[in-house]
Amino acid sequence: MASFKRLTQVMLSGASFAALAACGASDIASPGTGGNVTINNVTPAPTPTPTPTPTTVAAASGCPTILDPQGLTDSGTISGPTGSYRVCTLPSVIRTSITLPKITGLVYAMNGRVNVGCDGGFTAPTAAAPVTSTTVGCTTPLTADTNVTLTINPGVILFGNTGQSWLAVNRGNKISAIGTAAAPIVFTSRDNILGLNDDTSQGQWGGVVLLGRGVTTDCNVGSVASNTCERDTEGAADLARFGGTNNAYDAGRMSYVQIRYSGFVLGANRELQALTTEAIGTGTTLDHIQSHNSSDDGAEFFGGGVNLKYYIATGADDDSLDVDTGAQMNVQYALLLPRSGRGDALFEIDSNGLETDTPRTRLNVVNWTAIQPVASADNEANDLAAGLFRGNSDTTLANGILLSPNNECIRMNGSGATPATLAARSVVLQCNATKYLGSGTLTAAQVAAAFATGTNFNSDAFTPSLTSVFINGANETAVTGFNATALSTFFDATTWIGAVRNSTDTWYAGWACNSATVNFGTGSTSCTSLPTT
Repeated sequence: MASFKRLTQVMLSGASFAALAACGASDIASPGTGGNVTINNVTPAPTPTPTPTPTTVAAASGCPTILDPQGLTDSGTISGPTGSYRVCTLPSVIRTSITLPKITGLVYAMNGRVNVGCDGGFTAPTAAAPVTSTTVGCTTPLTADTNVTLTINPGVILFGNTGQSWLAVNRGNKISAIGTAAAPIVFTSRDNILGLNDDTSQGQWGGVVLLGRGVTTDCNVGSVASNTCERDTEGAADLARFGGTNNAYDAGRMSYVQIRYSGFVLGANRELQALTTEAIGTGTTLDHIQSHNSSDDGAEFFGGGVNLKYYIATGADDDSLDVDTGAQMNVQYALLLPRSGRGDALFEIDSNGLETDTPRTRLNVVNWTAIQPVASADNEANDLAAGLFRGNSDTTLANGILLSPNNECIRMNGSGATPATLAARSVVLQCNATKYLGSGTLTAAQVAAAFATGTNFNSDAFTPSLTSVFINGANETAVTGFNATALSTFFDATTWIGAVRNSTDTWYAGWACNSATVNFGTGSTSCTSLPTT
């Protein structure tokens, strides 16, 4: 498993991604030599567009009225470089469906754990089978789901007022956080509001956790054999339980959302990450989500059925994409871009070492670009390669670009009667001379055979020609793509590799924030600042 994180650590300042520049299932959290990535710059270089001076925001006069009986608490104002804001603090348990409107000069605060509804248990409670919720503050036995929906309007900013602040959308409840490309929803930290952050800041609050009734493995309660398996959110002082039998479970929707500077330690060696899904189902809609500078994984997905499109992980300090405990996951259009010299693996896929548990973790990831330009001390000490595939897991990589010129590209660990499997279709690699690592019952030669360079349009000797860090150039365009609809109807049919087809493909523009790791264009604001419109 990935090593636990240190609250105090020496932060390495890396080269900017403009020059090009990983947790195991035991954590909700965690803790070579070769060629160079080649960037084709425009000649002559265009004159940079000046960053406009941000608008100074004036604090709103008060907090809006919401339907929840406890209401919002007016916590005064907070000021930073972009102006002053009225702080409206959410209740610890949201008991009625509410909407958080976008109001200029107003931000919403989470002062500790904020629960969306009460936990309704493994299956929806009934009068004949009431449930005593595990959620603190929910003491009355439930005879039906509380069915609370937290609606967050486009452009809303929410922040963790303390390190241990986090949002828990409990079983039997939903989130509706639907931003737009021009007005993304921003979850961030108090320090970000105050203007104290730089490009190394991380771990300043918890994150967003969606809990569902999908199938999971590695039980804290019940068993896989009896279809009663549940898990507890690791590190949470109070229970936040997930699991059930419904891989179509609907936890709501999150679209055009940034989650910045997350990953505070909740308990012994356990940190949250920007987004954690826990046994949600395919009824949940997740798209256009950016995780920025999470001190743990960019996002981690435990169990259930998960579909995700348009995912960006910038600056993750552990794994950029972590999938485990029986998750059945599809991902399309992903940019995995850790800070230079930081982070563990770009991918870590496993099932916590319980090889007999089923279902096996399954990941299909299609149209992705993952770049680890500089060797990372975290990776050298833990996962050892840019992609780690192990445990009870089956992974298909398609239409992908993995650039890790100073590191091995793929490591697989074999254990159990049926070791982890890997299939690749139209995937190109740039690695150091070793390229592949095997451990456990798998050898490096077996890992190389699984990738199968020279077949299925795969290559482990690729020379990249990306522009602006992540946009396909001539060499990427020349690779024949794979029609991933054969894997799942969730996928769009594409004829190209990589996350961004060419300069006209701008799905990331406007809603993702800019940093030293990567610049998404003048339409995007800086991650260290706040949108002012």
